[in-house]
Amino acid sequence: MPIWWRQDIDLKSLNEQMCRGNMLEHLDISFTQIGPDSISARMPVDWRTHQPAGILHGGASVVLAETVGSVAANLCVDMEKYACVGQEINANHLRSKKSGWITGTARPLHRGLRSQVWEIRIVDEDDKLICISRLTMATVKKETPTAES
Repeated sequence: MPIWWRQDIDLKSLNEQMCRGNMLEHLDISFTQIGPDSISARMPVDWRTHQPAGILHGGASVVLAETVGSVAANLCVDMEKYACVGQEINANHLRSKKSGWITGTARPLHRGLRSQVWEIRIVDEDDKLICISRLTMATVKKETPTAES
């Protein structure tokens, strides 16, 4: 059974809503799959995501991990009433990569009322594990506008 609050979400609208006019567009990150309990996005390994030594920058991997985990967390709540915001992220960089594509897939470890914890596995085209990350998200109630606002 799907875990998503909105059942009408699709890849085209997700990419249009999330991947334009921000860092995701600059890094060419795009969502590639929405499963019943996971979401995936891919990112190129090229000059935009390299460190000076010519290999994938660890920070770029973290951007991909936080992107898929954060979007997944927000898709699990009523986004008119709540927002999920990052509290902590960690990443273990396990293998280097010089070129090609990497794909990050987020799956929940915990989905509570006030917090969520997501595991993000980042693999290359050969399904070799490049990075493993864990993201903790806080679920906060959105402020209701007042007459004074």
